[in-house]
Amino acid sequence: MSLPLQLTKDKDLSLLQTKWKSQLDPVLANPMTNMSILKNVNLVIGVNVINHLLGRVQQGWVITDIQGAAQIYRSAEFNNLTLTLTSDAIVTVSIGVF
Repeated sequence: MSLPLQLTKDKDLSLLQTKWKSQLDPVLANPMTNMSILKNVNLVIGVNVINHLLGRVQQGWVITDIQGAAQIYRSAEFNNLTLTLTSDAIVTVSIGVF
């Protein structure tokens, strides 16, 4: 994703657009700026397969909320449908996927 430039004859506006684009494009390109939060996902002990709803291969994930003590790790390769996590406890989490 990148910021579009509007064609203009106004030299000042054109310079501003170029400056804004150079500053904002790196932010827009960061996959974490398009994070989706999966709220209140109930994990069981062992392997949990979760539909991440991104419609593409995900690039990462983070626990944004955890309602108990648990060790959680990714236990399968990223794919375009699911995130596979293994938990050592029954716990409810919210997961940021990007």
